[in-house]
Amino acid sequence: MKTVISDPKTKKAYAKTVDNPAMFIGKKIGQEVELGLLGLDGYKAKITGGSDKQGFPMKNDMEGGLRKKVFIMKDAKHGTKQKVARRGNLVTDEIAQLNLKVTKEGSKKLEEIFAGNAKETTDDLSFKEKAVKESLANVGKIDASAAKDIKGKIKG
Repeated sequence: MKTVISDPKTKKAYAKTVDNPAMFIGKKIGQEVELGLLGLDGYKAKITGGSDKQGFPMKNDMEGGLRKKVFIMKDAKHGTKQKVARRGNLVTDEIAQLNLKVTKEGSKKLEEIFAGNAKETTDDLSFKEKAVKESLANVGKIDASAAKDIKGKIKG
């Protein structure tokens, strides 16, 4: 299970993968949990939501841990409703991601604990972005042999 721990003071979120999610099973949205087993000694967090393995989000006012189809108001002005699937507010083994909000801090700051897990944003480009960046770097750079081949084929 993946946990996303957000710090309301710094307004940053940190992801941590949990091998044994038994400490969260049976808890509901809105309950506080100790984060000592995650390596965050002294930290307490409130469960704010999550999503299951297929990506369906949890709904805090729906009891249980099953997935159900419910009506949700899409447009309050016109009164249109839409039937969508949501997961209940109980954490089960079907939950893939759990969102947590820190309520009590420990002795170390989250930035110090997760400093080694920070991603470099410079190498975080997609293939398409890298290709565009490379092509922009090569604009106007045509070697002489390619220019001779092009010269006879262009009308002008």
